[in-house]
Amino acid sequence: MGCVQGKGAAYSPPRTATLERLKQDGGYVRVEKEAEERRISRESERKHGSQRISVKKIVAVDETTTTVDGWPRWLVENVKPDALAGLVPKTADSYDKLAKVGHGTYSNVYKARERVTGKIVALKKVRLDTSEPESVKFMAREIIILKKLDHPNIIKLEGIATSRMQYSLYLVFDFMPSDLTKVLSRLTEPQAKSYMMQLLSGLQHCHDKGILHRDIKGSNLLIDKDGVLKIADFGLANCYKNKPRRPLTSRVVTLWYRAPELLLGATDYGVGIDLWSAGCILAEMFVGRPIMPGRNEIEQLHKIFKLCGSPSEAYWKTVNPPATFRPPQQYKANLEEAFPRFPKSALGLLSKLLSLDPANRGSAASSLRDEFFLASPLPCAPTALANRSRKVSFIGEDAYDKPETESSSSSPPPSPTPAAFRVLHNRAAKTEAHPNALKNIKNYPLLLASLTEAANHLKESNSGLYRRSLSHVDFRDLDLHNISKLFGLDNHNSPPSLA
Repeated sequence: MGCVQGKGAAYSPPRTATLERLKQDGGYVRVEKEAEERRISRESERKHGSQRISVKKIVAVDETTTTVDGWPRWLVENVKPDALAGLVPKTADSYDKLAKVGHGTYSNVYKARERVTGKIVALKKVRLDTSEPESVKFMAREIIILKKLDHPNIIKLEGIATSRMQYSLYLVFDFMPSDLTKVLSRLTEPQAKSYMMQLLSGLQHCHDKGILHRDIKGSNLLIDKDGVLKIADFGLANCYKNKPRRPLTSRVVTLWYRAPELLLGATDYGVGIDLWSAGCILAEMFVGRPIMPGRNEIEQLHKIFKLCGSPSEAYWKTVNPPATFRPPQQYKANLEEAFPRFPKSALGLLSKLLSLDPANRGSAASSLRDEFFLASPLPCAPTALANRSRKVSFIGEDAYDKPETESSSSSPPPSPTPAAFRVLHNRAAKTEAHPNALKNIKNYPLLLASLTEAANHLKESNSGLYRRSLSHVDFRDLDLHNISKLFGLDNHNSPPSLA
């Protein structure tokens, strides 16, 4: 609690000249002239100091409003020219934010509408701290990498918008209504093959360009309205073919999808880390959930060894990890025991992608030639994956529950079909209407989604909400009468046709 020096009370006795003189002689108080000079000096200092601060603020604001070729000066001075070359400067005022749909350490993602065209876009707001060169470097690297990539299965950078707020900008992308995590538990085998083929096609393009994504996971695999998968979020991506080779950080990739060599601290790695993540995604599409959800790095590594087997002694000598990273016992690879209902072709590709030795994982191109994509049932075309029912969005935000009206002129043209799909298009299994329509389930039953979970809900809730939660194994074991029960139908009604 601060103290305030106030005036003497009205009843205070007057101070005598002798007492005042004694205080001055003893140095307890200053003479009036000196005190007055000190007071004037302090006031002058505050006044001039305030003016200096005001001038500094004006200069800072002036720097942000000064542009170079349409870009803010602070941006031009902190990024390489390559990052901005070929991009048209825009301002954040060109867009109306509709909803916040995601966030990260250095960024937030918004659904927005471009004011002039009415086009719905995604704005990734990047917060920069010029006192930390790493944040600026990561942002510039992400822009440069996105500009290098041009593929139907990779998100395309549409532009950059700058904000009036200092050290803040927006990366502009086409808005994607869904991602792979929203549909994992509702996929048929042709659909899983289709998404896996698209993922590997996008990774092949990245690796051909010398780029590692380093954060492949379901939430970074977006799905557009035409059913096309797009690899997104290149915030951790980096080039790996630079010469001379330099060490890379091992602190990349979300834990559940992180390759064992990264968990053991490797700094010299290649495409194998992305392929490992792709293998985790492949198994996840069949199981309907993450297959190795470790709580920390040691537990994650032990889950890997239990599933894929323990490394050889020669492997341990090359990595020389801490003792805590070694499993307490030797494990044998047990993919077949862990996933007994997987198709043989899927197990073959899975065992390849989840090899402990990254050299045995091959490449994205070799994986695309795997028997998995040639065995029946064939992958369905991307157009068959499109969700035509737009009543409720996958995202789950309140702002998305309302139908959106967009002009046809502002809608982007359909994405081109990858060459790998054109080869199989005539023989591909067609998925009519909704990707999990009942007539499709009859031909290609759902993958290993949990019947137990659905059955528990059926006792308390409307069965119609869970009619797409059955696995193909459950359908083998059920007759038509039991199937009708599980779908909430009586004996006198025939199964409805879903649009």
